[in-house]
Amino acid sequence: MTGLTRRAAVGAGLATGLLSGVASARVLPRVVSLNPCLDAVLVNVADRGQVAALSHYARDPQQSSIARIALDYPITYESAEEVIALRPDVVLTAAHSSPATRAALKRLGIRTELFKVPNSWVENQEQIRRIAAAVGHAERGEALIARVEAAMARGAPRPSARPITALVFQPNGFAAGHGTLVDEMMRRAGFVNVARRYGLKKWGNVSLERLLDDPPEVLLAGQAAPNAPTFAEKILSHPALASISSRMTRAVFPERLLYCGGPSLVDTAAALAAARRQVLGAAA
Repeated sequence: MTGLTRRAAVGAGLATGLLSGVASARVLPRVVSLNPCLDAVLVNVADRGQVAALSHYARDPQQSSIARIALDYPITYESAEEVIALRPDVVLTAAHSSPATRAALKRLGIRTELFKVPNSWVENQEQIRRIAAAVGHAERGEALIARVEAAMARGAPRPSARPITALVFQPNGFAAGHGTLVDEMMRRAGFVNVARRYGLKKWGNVSLERLLDDPPEVLLAGQAAPNAPTFAEKILSHPALASISSRMTRAVFPERLLYCGGPSLVDTAAALAAARRQVLGAAA
């Protein structure tokens, strides 16, 4: 091979490599998310330029773990017109996303990925992997899973620590029962979810009367805003309910942690570990 031929071959190889890089960058899909739980996973596994829009819930600090981050992203209010105008390659939807929007996307042949509320960490891992694969970054999904598992390990009690009875108690007495992701997180953090003894299955309401008759050791209560009184504190500060205060610790468990998995579980593990320390002290 002459010098000229060699240089031409090298140049052709470089050009091919550059074109290949451009082509690979172009095939990464642009994605719209219509759910705050999916939003949080998406921003953790996708390139910034791949995120065409998040749900408007992403900016709500009561529902989203990425409210501040979401200010730098476009949002939609879930209408078909908004989503279609963004020309996404993939749309992440939840079971309660707008049926009309989902139907319109299907008619137009726009790929959608439908997700349910995960009931376990295993189910949640599958969802993280699906989202990461959909955006072309499977390795980032594995990194997020590893980060959550590390947070769970940090929040886990010693094997010899005794279990603590607890109940998640949100506005209007809404609680998480057995067979939910929150229930699993409670068990991993050393709590026994007592929802079943109040007649709850997966989700439901617990009356104050039932709570007062048989209180758990810890009430994991919702909070409207940072440093604000929890819902339970407002109710239980009533003089008629003062007797329960000596039998039950009230700990903060933000409502936004009730439904979402993914990166939200890092905060969930930390909140549960803090609640446990309130009862048993630093030795827990």
